Amino acid sequence: MSTDTGFYSIIDYTVDGPRTQTELVDAFAELQTRWVSFYPGYRSARFHVSTDGSRVYNIVHWASEADYRNFVETSDTEGRMSAIGAVLKTIAGKAEPRMSGIPTYTVVREVGPRTREPGDAA
Repeated sequence: MSTDTGFYSIIDYTVDGPRTQTELVDAFAELQTRWVSFYPGYRSARFHVSTDGSRVYNIVHWASEADYRNFVETSDTEGRMSAIGAVLKTIAGKAEPRMSGIPTYTVVREVGPRTREPGDAA
């Protein structure tokens, strides 16, 4: 198994239930399509929702940190942030960002599946 290399931005929101999770994911997927997905090096945006209905994670995958930095430097950040603010006002429930600091990451290690061997823990 090869490590899924690249650069990631992980956006984390707390929400007040499954309905808000669905609304936020739908809205943020549209924002990714309209504001981000056409930039060079953009690979994907994955949306994860907690099973208890309290969190939404938007994991944006870039080919490299340089591609992400190019996006930050050349995109309409003010317009995008305004669009995010507008979306948050249209959601029926409550959604609040939970990021602290710059939410960017690189993959350093991955453990994939393998065949069980003698001596492995039960």
